[in-house]
Amino acid sequence: MARSKALRQATETYACLRKAHPDAHCELDHESVFQLLVATVMSAQTTDVNVNKATPALFERWPAPKHLASASRDDVESTISSIGMFRQKAKNIVRLSQLLMAGHGGSVPETLEELVALPGVGRKTANVVLGVAWNKPEGVVVDTHVQRIGQRLGWTKNTTPEKIEVDLAGTFPREDWAMVSHTLIFHGRRVCTARKPACAACTVSEACPSAFKAENVGRKPPKPGRTSDANAPSKKAASKKSAAKSKKAVAKSKKAVAKKPSPKRMRAKKASGSSS
Repeated sequence: MARSKALRQATETYACLRKAHPDAHCELDHESVFQLLVATVMSAQTTDVNVNKATPALFERWPAPKHLASASRDDVESTISSIGMFRQKAKNIVRLSQLLMAGHGGSVPETLEELVALPGVGRKTANVVLGVAWNKPEGVVVDTHVQRIGQRLGWTKNTTPEKIEVDLAGTFPREDWAMVSHTLIFHGRRVCTARKPACAACTVSEACPSAFKAENVGRKPPKPGRTSDANAPSKKAASKKSAAKSKKAVAKSKKAVAKKPSPKRMRAKKASGSSS
């Protein structure tokens, strides 16, 4: 019974989010399935905005697998050097283009197994392509936004993308899997941000168990040995503390110097002792 109620609430909440973000979609610019695949591979550890700045020049020179398969890796590196890990990504997209030409007739395969066999393509990338190009993903794409909001809404208690994907795929029907990701990503970028979620402006705050305390939910834990943002002293406070410490040390040093007898007094004392 509780499971049935949770599913109904999740369905209703998702419907509200869809109304709030009717324009949710994949924001990687592309004109073909191949370009979508390449752009998604390039998006690892960087933003869609940065990828979209790099791909126009890339696709102008090498718009299809047959072109990129014969490209010089150095040329590709220089073309996409504005994004992170550009050397490894250049290697991957050139090699996957060669494999598409050699084993798939220049076409992007439509199965998860074949996609993940390509360089730089993991389950997440494969599901982006399967969902956007053909609306038949094998799971829900879980990025940082999907992970954070899924946890805040109470749709999952897990912390790893693999387990979160299982929870979300079990909550929503397959035909919604692709759009669930796009919708949560848009909501995460526009409303439910990591540091300052706009709970007062959120259309689903009444159904959200984390409303008005969401900044404490779904955030990545601080790295070992580091304090959290909330407890970490500001740079200004640390600077003031350091300056005060320095002043105290200088004052202590001056006091010690003042107590020490001058060389003239020491000579006079020594002479007085020898004459007696």
